[in-house]
Amino acid sequence: MPLSESNEGRSLASASWFTTTHWSVVLAAGHDSSPGSQEALEKLCRTYWYPLYAYTRRRGYNPHDAQDLTQGFFARLLARNDLAQVHPQKGRFRSFLLASLQHFLADEWDKASADKRGGQATILSLDEPTAEQRYQQEPANDLSPERIYDRRWALTVLDRAQAGLKAEFVADGKSDLYEALKVFLSGEKPGQTHAQVAARLGKSSDAVRCAVQRLRQRYGELIRTEVAHTVARPGQIDEEIRHLLAVIGGEGSGLQV
Repeated sequence: MPLSESNEGRSLASASWFTTTHWSVVLAAGHDSSPGSQEALEKLCRTYWYPLYAYTRRRGYNPHDAQDLTQGFFARLLARNDLAQVHPQKGRFRSFLLASLQHFLADEWDKASADKRGGQATILSLDEPTAEQRYQQEPANDLSPERIYDRRWALTVLDRAQAGLKAEFVADGKSDLYEALKVFLSGEKPGQTHAQVAARLGKSSDAVRCAVQRLRQRYGELIRTEVAHTVARPGQIDEEIRHLLAVIGGEGSGLQV
């Protein structure tokens, strides 16, 4: 569904649904460090830690220091309550994390290093061994640290939505169908036609075309769900999606969100 169309009637926009999303739960907690808000924040951090690592590496830190900084930043974030400073009408988790990391790098690197040398406990376990492998696959271009952060954030949203979509097909015993149709997800011109896929699956071209349409529609819904977890109110979902799609350019131009 195009972004310009009305969102009335979408379950995403309902207050009863949105108050259970991760970032809205964290913001609603405010000064209250309840188990539910802490768990929601930890889940968001586990999901979006890599964009922060990529940002830190693009700032010029070596792999070891970037890993220490990312881990130290999350340890500090989860141990302190800075959330009361985030305005519920403006707070986006993407913006909050980046601003918090920039402050951390500017003012608290020496203290973080001392904590690390002193045996600071790991509060949030990250997939550190693969971090540098992923970073080495980033485009070797002149993207600023902020741009690469936003790019990796956007691609993380798409990756999580696609993983959720695949899981649904697997749960329905349709993993082969998903593997055959996933080339059509982005909306860009794939290397094969509906007719070719239909012949391989033993279905009609119309059946495949309808299946692709449903696949892409569901993918868009899952993207919206992922984005909803990172904004403070339903009205910010479309704005955040527009921003993320603009960041990745052609990679998201044909998405049905």
